[in-house]
Amino acid sequence: YDVFDVDSTPVEIAKRKDIVTKLIAAGGSLLDTSPMYNRSERVIGDVIGAGIDRNQLFLATKVWIDGRDAGIAQMNRSAKLMNADVIDLMQVHNLRDTKAHMSTIRDLQEQERIRYSGLTHYTAGAHEALAREMAAYKPDFIQINYSLGERDAEARVLPLAKDLGIAVLINRPYQAGRLFRAVSGKELPGFAKEFADSWGQFFLKFIISHPAVTCVIPATSKPHHMADNLGAGFGNIPDPPMRKRMADYFASL
Repeated sequence: YDVFDVDSTPVEIAKRKDIVTKLIAAGGSLLDTSPMYNRSERVIGDVIGAGIDRNQLFLATKVWIDGRDAGIAQMNRSAKLMNADVIDLMQVHNLRDTKAHMSTIRDLQEQERIRYSGLTHYTAGAHEALAREMAAYKPDFIQINYSLGERDAEARVLPLAKDLGIAVLINRPYQAGRLFRAVSGKELPGFAKEFADSWGQFFLKFIISHPAVTCVIPATSKPHHMADNLGAGFGNIPDPPMRKRMADYFASL
C-alpha cells in the first residue's frame, strides 16, 4: 500500500517507472491503489506521464468514504490523479458504504468511465460480510487476503467467487512478511524446485494455483523483488496434490 507513496521527484518517479516497466515487459499490467494510500494515485499518474503507456496498464483503485456525493468526488479525483479517462477497476474498499458506491460504479460503467466493479477486504473476520455482499451485488471482482498462512478464504469466499464467476485479486500474499520469517534460514524443499526458484515464488504459486484466483498483488519497491515475483507467473503450476504437500509442509514449520 505504500510502494508508490513517495514524493514526485525525478529520482523517485524513475524508480517506480523501472518497476512498472519490468511488470509490463513480463506480461503483467495490474496496478492496485487507493485514495487511502496517500500519494500513490498521483505517483501512478506521474509514472504514466513519464512515458508509460496507459493502454498497457490495468488500473485498479478504490472508493473509501461515506456517502454517494463524496464517493463520486473521490472517484473523479482518482481518475484525474492517475491521468486516466477510464479506470479499469473501481473497488468499494473494506465494504464501506457499499450500497451507495456500487450504484455509482454501475452508473459510471454505463458511461464507460469504469470497466469493472469490485469489493475488497483484508481480514478473515470480514469474509462472511463479504460473501453476503458478493451474493447481493455480484461485483466483477473481489479482493481478499489469502496465503499459506491465512487460508480462511478457502472455506467460503473463494468457492462462492468461482460459482458466481467473480474474478479474485489476492492481497497480503506474504502475510505482511510472516511467511518469510517462518522459513528464515531454511532452504527451499527439494519437491518445490520443479516449480519455484525462491520462497517468494513458492508462496505466490500456492496462491495462483487455486482455481478461483485471478491475480495476486505482492507489492514491492525493489526491482529485483519485482523480477523474482514475476517469475511465479511462469513455469509449472502446482496441482491439487502438490498444493496439499505445500500446505502440509508450511503447517509443519
